[in-house]
Amino acid sequence: MYFKIIRAIFALVLATTMTLRAPLAQDGPVWVQIEAQPSLSLAEESIRGYADRLQDVNGFALGGGWYGIALGPYSAEDANRVLEVLRSEGAIPRDSYIAFPSAFREQFWPRGENQLAATVPAEPAAQPEATTETATPATPAPAPAPEPAPEPDETPAEARRSEAELTREERMELQVWLKWAGFYDAAIDGAFGRGTRGSMAAWQDQNGYEPTGVLTTRQRAALKKQYNAVLEGLDLRRVTDDTAGISLLVPTGVVAFDRYEAPFAHYVPTGDIDARLILISQEGDRQSLNGLYDIMQTLTIVPEDGPRERRSDGFVIVGENARIVSHTEVTLANGRIKGFTLVWPSGDEERRTRLLGEIQNSFERIDGVVLPAAMGADSGQSIDLLSGLEIRKPVFSRSGFYVNDRGFALTSADVVGKCGRITLDGETAAEVVASANGVAVLKPQEQIAPIGFARFSTSSPRLQSDIAAAGYPYEGRLPDPSLNFGRLEELQGLAGETGVARLSLSTLPGEAGGAVMDQTGAVIGMLSTTDTGGRKLPEGVAFAVDGPVLVDLLGQAGLSAVAADPGAALDAEDISKIGMAITVLVSCWE
Repeated sequence: MYFKIIRAIFALVLATTMTLRAPLAQDGPVWVQIEAQPSLSLAEESIRGYADRLQDVNGFALGGGWYGIALGPYSAEDANRVLEVLRSEGAIPRDSYIAFPSAFREQFWPRGENQLAATVPAEPAAQPEATTETATPATPAPAPAPEPAPEPDETPAEARRSEAELTREERMELQVWLKWAGFYDAAIDGAFGRGTRGSMAAWQDQNGYEPTGVLTTRQRAALKKQYNAVLEGLDLRRVTDDTAGISLLVPTGVVAFDRYEAPFAHYVPTGDIDARLILISQEGDRQSLNGLYDIMQTLTIVPEDGPRERRSDGFVIVGENARIVSHTEVTLANGRIKGFTLVWPSGDEERRTRLLGEIQNSFERIDGVVLPAAMGADSGQSIDLLSGLEIRKPVFSRSGFYVNDRGFALTSADVVGKCGRITLDGETAAEVVASANGVAVLKPQEQIAPIGFARFSTSSPRLQSDIAAAGYPYEGRLPDPSLNFGRLEELQGLAGETGVARLSLSTLPGEAGGAVMDQTGAVIGMLSTTDTGGRKLPEGVAFAVDGPVLVDLLGQAGLSAVAADPGAALDAEDISKIGMAITVLVSCWE
């Protein structure tokens, strides 16, 4: 029903827009790009969902192995209106943006169509209303002057003379354009041999020119225009940032300067393209460079997947996920560290690659460096921010506890069910090796030696006895785990389920997966997440998976649970030491 309403709203808004707006000149069709996927199968799977509820859904190859989903084609005005309405309704992602036809290659959806060949028809001019008055004959307008005939192009001899004036760099650039256009596949060497001449002739033939194998000045300009069409709308301009001591080409059509927060100069998005350009500028040495390399990889703008290159005088970090691709490039020279990070939406690979090349080729170091004192670097600081950039954080974190000296751990299966990556204490990657009854066994991918690990009780716990639960109630915002004390109420669930214990204990979501201990410090269960079927339970009601269920799952994973020695009751301080030694923060990342 919701999707029917969305479709109706969409159709109504578009119809109203087309009917009421004043006649406008059409500059050609544009599109609303809503998603990109790294494979054709994923794109086809996703596009079916959009096609069920939206109109004008199309799929195009984007290059670089990416496939885009776009709505259109529209006029520029209609595209902006569609983008605004569908984003406000939540029908398309918030980072959807206006795209030009040059961003797309062959169409894969709907099959057999080629919308790139379509154009948005110009609207007819408004017709005057009929009238009963007798019209006075209008004086005929003078005939328009004939347009001047276009100047003839260069002759082959003239084209050869103008070509001879090209520098080696300009000849190499021409080969790059031909290679991009798909006509040249040899080395970029500036030597116009048989291969280059053949590619020129093929380009001329496809574009309606005589295939002479020598491009005229006008034809070289046309090829360059085709090559640069992908940068349409970026408005590349050289910006000299005297404070950062950097001069480079900046896509001023999509980003603008916002602020300095040492060592960064922030250029933030101004429109629908979720792009960022960050200039990096600070005084430092090789040690500072290494520290910056480590710090950059903790930021959300630098996804974890992607190649890294580290040198003695600089580094390059490429991070990519389903949402963004970021490229960071930094060098150390004369005691100053300078560079940039370009963040661009995933799937727009050809435009991103071209823009990145323009930035790299134009980058210049000049006098100046971002100084912390001058920029007020201590103002507005947050534990989740570093110089105005968000530090990468897990989707959420819960508790777990070690079960042996090799770092294997137990936690709630709900914690790790849909994680792209799992870590123990924020550093060590882990994988699920067994899961059942709401419990997961985690194996560290690197061997670790925990301070302590759980000993399991060999006797049935007594009802109404005191218990303690160890965990991270605030999901790691506090550096150490804490203990929570309560009472064992019942050795079954509210509906009589076995393998579950009911506790009198006030808990927070972050404590799920933590160990429940008796008065001797022996583990008798694990705090579980609670599915109440929508019912609100009284304050202080919690549940735990029984110890025997945990021991049995460890056996299925090929591990042995260590039995606790019978002993006397411990005081709260000693139980706290045991709980803090065995507890681990389990984090779920994208």
